[in-house]
Amino acid sequence: MVFKDGDFLEIEYTAWNDSDNSVLATTEESVAKDSGVYNKDIKYGPTLVVLGSNAVVKGLERELTGMDVNQKKSFVLEPQEAFGERIADLVKVMPLSQFKSQNINPYPGMRLNVDNISVTVMSVGSGRVVVDANHPDAGKKIKYEVKVIKRIDAEDEKAKALARTYDVEPTRVEVKQNEIELFYSDEVKKNADYFVNRASLVASILTYIKNLQKVYIKEEYLRHEEAEHSTEEPKKE
Repeated sequence: MVFKDGDFLEIEYTAWNDSDNSVLATTEESVAKDSGVYNKDIKYGPTLVVLGSNAVVKGLERELTGMDVNQKKSFVLEPQEAFGERIADLVKVMPLSQFKSQNINPYPGMRLNVDNISVTVMSVGSGRVVVDANHPDAGKKIKYEVKVIKRIDAEDEKAKALARTYDVEPTRVEVKQNEIELFYSDEVKKNADYFVNRASLVASILTYIKNLQKVYIKEEYLRHEEAEHSTEEPKKE
């Protein structure tokens, strides 16, 4: 089987720095814990890749197109096929006062946005902060071990997979011809993140699921009765 642009694949993978064999990223919780890179805020398990969406490095996408479902493959990518070569001009020195004025206390290894660019703090000292806008893994040869779990073909399953990516999985999904309805019950917490991620989900559905022309959102909100007031009589003095 040869996959093509637009295909929805669920994959498992682990990526290592080829020079020292340190784990850079993984979808497997046990690997993350064993290698010391476990993050409690990450949801481990198969991850979605939409081929042609530039969601993964070009070398990984190229290898995926030639794989098959249930196939596992190992390979090494040169920097230009992974996260790029390091660019010296992307390393800059900034005044510490610029961070302090925003109540930011930078430290080496800290990731933050500067002028809408993601940077890594390299060093702090003498009133200066050295930041690097290169990808943290730029310049590295990356070793991958990848397994294609499945290809998703049905529109409703594609929408669910996208929703899991944005952490806004609906309670129910219904597809009718070229329209889809996403239903969110009252049990789904509808905070600020929910509304932002839901908007991103709708945009992704219309971008990547070509057969769907309309997305309807249906939300359920229930009146939650307040706890009954205590009927205990006030204590007498």
